[in-house]
Amino acid sequence: MTFSPKGRRFALVVPSTNTSVEREFHRIRPQDCSWHTGRIMIDAPALDSAEAFGLFREGLNAALPSALEIVMTCEPEYVVMGMSAETFWGGVAGNAAFEDNVRALTGLGVTTGATAAAEALTAFGAKKIGIVTPYQPVGDEQVVAYFTELGFEVHAIHGLCSASATSIADETPETLRAAFLEVDGPDVDALIQAGTNLEAIAVAAELERELGKPVVAINAATIWHALRTNGIDDKISGFGSLLERF
Repeated sequence: MTFSPKGRRFALVVPSTNTSVEREFHRIRPQDCSWHTGRIMIDAPALDSAEAFGLFREGLNAALPSALEIVMTCEPEYVVMGMSAETFWGGVAGNAAFEDNVRALTGLGVTTGATAAAEALTAFGAKKIGIVTPYQPVGDEQVVAYFTELGFEVHAIHGLCSASATSIADETPETLRAAFLEVDGPDVDALIQAGTNLEAIAVAAELERELGKPVVAINAATIWHALRTNGIDDKISGFGSLLERF
């Protein structure tokens, strides 16, 4: 890939309700990279039931083309999805279809949370995993199905059942820590977190040191995948072993 001489520009596409992705992404910006946000208008932010989750997804998919159209005006070289629920939906085929749609709308490559999470776990050689999400059971079912289809054994999943897309960001580090520990076990190879509005990188990095096993926050995995896919191999310390080692 040939980048602009003015810098490596990544389109970072997030739901309009998300307040964590940009905070975490802008802390991790190697070389002359820059993150340029396209916000997906969310008219139905409630997530407190399966029906509400469905309405959220419908609105997100309807508004995605407009967000992409707007962010493409800064002439980015690559698209990074700062949202993950929809990328897990429908398993491997659903994620592939989502990626194909983004490529068709932009003509660019794309990193999704689902792809990044799976490749991060693969880099660690993980087989048996524990999962933390902010989702209701309807969302957790999709996450479990995705990882199971790829051959991972899901030891446990803990959904925080956040009531809305905005309230996901209100979950505390203490809540996240307890959730990670709940899905851990002596034979669990790695812990993984979904839901990009959960600000989990710092908690995950701290737990890695304590537990002596990979604890992967999805925003860290997404950044790692986007950088490595684009030939940016900087080893970045302080945000978890994924960015430090691979």
